[in-house]
This record gives sequence, C-alpha cells and structure tokens, in this order.
Amino acid sequence: MRAPFVLRSVRETIGATDMTQDDLAAQLLHLHAAGLSKGAPVAPQIQTASMFHLPGEPDESPYYGRVDNATWVALEATLAHLEAAPCLCFPSGMGAISAALLASLRAGDQILLPSDGYYATRVLADRFLATLGIEIETRPTAQFDQGGFDGFRLVFVETPSNPGLDLCDIAATAQAVHAAGGLMVVDNTTMTPYGQRPLDLGADIVVASDTKAPNGHSDLLMGHVATRDPVLFEAVKDWRKLSGAIPGPFEAWLTLRGLETLELRLSRMVASAEVIAERLAEHPAVSDLRYPGLSNHPARRQMANSGFLISLTLADAARAERFINDCPMLQPATSFGGVHSSAERRARWGDAVAPGSLRLSVGIEPLESLWAAIADALPAR
Repeated sequence: MRAPFVLRSVRETIGATDMTQDDLAAQLLHLHAAGLSKGAPVAPQIQTASMFHLPGEPDESPYYGRVDNATWVALEATLAHLEAAPCLCFPSGMGAISAALLASLRAGDQILLPSDGYYATRVLADRFLATLGIEIETRPTAQFDQGGFDGFRLVFVETPSNPGLDLCDIAATAQAVHAAGGLMVVDNTTMTPYGQRPLDLGADIVVASDTKAPNGHSDLLMGHVATRDPVLFEAVKDWRKLSGAIPGPFEAWLTLRGLETLELRLSRMVASAEVIAERLAEHPAVSDLRYPGLSNHPARRQMANSGFLISLTLADAARAERFINDCPMLQPATSFGGVHSSAERRARWGDAVAPGSLRLSVGIEPLESLWAAIADALPAR
C-alpha cells in the first residue's frame, strides 16, 4: 500500500466527467471518505516520517521523506479534484513557479513574462534563469498578444495580473502560443480553480500560491503545479525530488483544512468585493479603480466570478498609507486571500504603479460593517 489514506478522485469513484462548480465544491468535502475503511479516521492524518519500513528490494512503497508523504498525497488528490489534473505540491507559490520553469527550460530557450505580474517571478528570471543562458522578454498583460509568440519556448501568463488586475485572454493566447511551438504556463493565484480554469482553456501548466485563498488563514506557505501533460508532470516531479523543494506535512494538512471551506469563503469574499468595487468607483477620492467585475474586457468571460481583489489609487502615498492604517478592518500586510480584509501600497515593493496605488483584498467580514470602516477611513477627496 502506497499510503494509509490515498484519496481517490471523485471522477473515478462516481464516474463523473463534467461537474458544476457546486458539484466540485460539494464532492471535495467527501473525497477522503471515498477511500476509507471501517474504523479509519474521517479527517486526514498528519504523517511525520523521514524513513519508512522497507525490507528487501525497493518497489512502489514509500521509502524516504523527500519523495513520499501521505499528507502530501491527500492534498495533491484534493487539488487534482479542483484542477481536474494531476498536481504536485511545493513549499510556496514561488517554489511551484520555480519548479515549473526550471523543469521546462534549457540554455538558449526564450521565455515571455508579464511586465506587470507578480514581481518575484521576474526577479527569479533576471537573477537566476538569465545566468543559465535563458533569454527573457516582458510585456504588459493588457498587450500580451502584441508581437506574437514566435521563438518562445515558454510563455508565462498571469490574469488578472497582480497587482494591477489587467486581463489577458487565456484561450486565444494558448492557441497562438501552441501554433508558434511554445508552452504556456498560467499563474492562477488571484482566481483559484473556482474562479478560472486555465487548463480547460488550453494552458499546459497551472501554477498557484495556495498560501493565499486556498488555505485562507494567513498561517502557512504552500503552492502547487497542475498539468495534464504526463511528460511535463514527470519532469516537475523529478525536479521536486532532486531539488528537495518539498512541503512540510503539517502545512499540507492545514491546507487540506483550508480547502474544505474555500468555496464558502470565496462566495462571501466575491459578493462583498462586487459591492465594494461599485461603491469605490463612485467615491471622489478614488481614481483608476480596477475590478474584473466592472471590466468589459473579452477575457472577463473566461472567469466564473470577478474575484476578491480590487485595485484603486488615492492621491498620494501619504493618503494611501493613512487610509490603510486608519481603517480598523484592513490588515496592513503583503499577500492576500485571507479571511481578514487586507491592503497594501504596492509601490513600496517597486511595482510600476502610482505611489498611491493600493491592492485591496476583501475578506469575509460582514459587508456593511466592512464598508462602513472603509468609507470612514477614506479621505474626502
């Protein structure tokens, strides 16, 4: 037996092929039960082991903690259910991004990155991929298809982009990238599989930071890679095994707990964000408000919901900082997707945004209480 509580896919268990979002969420809660024997614990257990009992010759049995862990297996099966694709977990979102890139690229390859996406991906490319002989080009998300994709081994897309929330048509981009002979990787951190499904739209690989909404409680780091290409999957799996970029079992267990309430939390977060975005759009102190639900971009149709992130700009850095610090229901912090609403001024990290630009992550606070606190903290103009 490979592990004491390997989860079977609901698709395998009940023969389902296409599921609604409600089905996906409901059946996720019963994934573990599908593989239980009588007397087994209902909740997945934490496996803390570096060594496994291994008499005789090695076979498919677990043999070493850098390669096998039953808690990872449970988490990967749950994420695979959401992504409808095999998944591999990593100790952070950047761990997942690093694995996807380094397992797919060779010296002399060219890659295309968003100039306005998560900055750490560009830093990784500039400081490390470039030294390996990989050529790097960047474009803004809103003009990502301009210039074509000839010559690129890998095209990396983030939509909505972080922090500006610009959109890119995943299906159209994937078709063009594949026609040019390249691979497409999509960072789906801002939307999660409940909000957007890049693999269904033609992406080769999805990466995501489960540190954010999937876990949702701001108490751990986690990431995953999902792909339906078996060759790419094995390459990423080998990279994890040999690099040692493995998640801890306790963090994997906590992420499993978080995933059980992800759909419930998102429903509250998105519903609140939609109302708050509309109200912020009318506020005299707010400019350059960006929220996918208010966009008429064609790529909006690829999203099942509008997400919980809002980008807005106040007059200057001082007013932006004062707004965050004066609002008792906004946590001043980097990252996003927690149960608590949070905000930060992204220019402080060097993002190419206005000094007063803010990324607001809407949490699960009751809407009117949250809005009252936000409205009271906003400057008059």
